[in-house]
Amino acid sequence: MVSALFHGIALSFGLILPLGAQNVFVFNQGASQHNFKRVLPVVLTASLCDTLLILLSVVGVSVIVLTVPVLQTVIFSIGFLFLLFMGWTIWKSDPTGVKHKEIALPPKKQIMFALSVSLLNPHAILDTIGVIGTSSLSYTGAEKWTFTIACIIISWIWFFGLAVVGRVVGQFDTTGRFITILNKVSAIIIWGVSVYIAYQLFNMF
Repeated sequence: MVSALFHGIALSFGLILPLGAQNVFVFNQGASQHNFKRVLPVVLTASLCDTLLILLSVVGVSVIVLTVPVLQTVIFSIGFLFLLFMGWTIWKSDPTGVKHKEIALPPKKQIMFALSVSLLNPHAILDTIGVIGTSSLSYTGAEKWTFTIACIIISWIWFFGLAVVGRVVGQFDTTGRFITILNKVSAIIIWGVSVYIAYQLFNMF
């Protein structure tokens, strides 16, 4: 039981730490919103999406995505378009304006973008199915659920912590210059993920 717990914690940290589109977006909104309450939509959406992917990977349902080529093509295509649009939105934003109005997205847009970088991102799908799902096969019964819950808890803690750090950085950056640079880097990273998705789509045909 204890080994399953620590395995889940270590594995989740290893998968979630790398700088990807999901992490960049959560941090970006944390730094740009007026207060922490306004960043909750993206934090909750990202956390719930990760929870869903982890649960599906453990029970094996999401394996269907990797075995049905049509579903892969549809998901990757939609993800590619969403990431292009999100990258452009962040790139053209001007956080030096009054109260960061241009980059502090409203709840609906936060949720939409968070869903796209969470559920339409092949990295997230492959990580959960290929790593967490496969690792969970080593456990049964209570140990498997201990492993699963540990992965989910770390995911929630990470996204809340990322938003808090972003909020702290945003408060110190009164001119908006740091956020401007961050936005450009964020957009480039997001476009980089979209290029990778396009490459995967190309290889499917």
